[in-house]
Amino acid sequence: MGRILTIANQKGGVGKTTTAVNLAASLAAAEHRTLLVDVDPQGNAGSALGIRRDESEKSIYEVLLDDQPLSEAVRKTELKFLDLVPASRHLVGAELELAELDARESRLKRAVDTLASSYEYVVIDCPPSLGLLTLNGLVAAQGVIIPLQCEYYALEGLADVLKTIELVRAAANPGLTVDGIVLTMFSPNNLANQVADEIRKTFASQVFRTVIPRNVRLSEAPSHGKPILLYDVTSKGCQSYLELAREVAARFGAEGGLA
Repeated sequence: MGRILTIANQKGGVGKTTTAVNLAASLAAAEHRTLLVDVDPQGNAGSALGIRRDESEKSIYEVLLDDQPLSEAVRKTELKFLDLVPASRHLVGAELELAELDARESRLKRAVDTLASSYEYVVIDCPPSLGLLTLNGLVAAQGVIIPLQCEYYALEGLADVLKTIELVRAAANPGLTVDGIVLTMFSPNNLANQVADEIRKTFASQVFRTVIPRNVRLSEAPSHGKPILLYDVTSKGCQSYLELAREVAARFGAEGGLA
């Protein structure tokens, strides 16, 4: 079985989907078989890969709510080694619908486990909230990668995510680990440097060495339906995500297991 990584942060605007898409694309570019699963109702991970929300007959919604096999919702992308399970607008109401189902917190896990052996990495993009969809992402995962913008409230938001991970570990997924904290949208100013120093001091080896800079080309790429490496491979944003993918692969080994 490959490494199942959930990208999670309940705070919006921290580069969560950007990280999910470009980390998955960068792993695929290194010829690691990678599956990106979009459980965010906004569907931005799919559109960033040129697959619009709701243009697919089958999505993660049908998998979670109608027990459709995950394999039937898999879409190919421009990258040979990257597949996608797209989101659906129907996910907006999925929190309420899931609440009425048995084993509501583990439906994604059951689906992902059927395909995990076919991939070296499964990357799950969660919504910016701590509801049932994110809970499904955390229960399905072996590890969590937390994107963190270096701003004043970053540590407060991080504490909320870590508390949720602890609760999930205690109640539903005892093997869940924090695979790493990645500093995103970094601008070299005094506040950002102070926050980054504090995070590194507090969490030490859990913080990835790679820092993702604030980068115009990185923010432009989704509007063209491409991950950054197919839009501008020479940009600082692209080189940073390629480096992050190398760091992830080094941590977990070529087949996704802990190195």
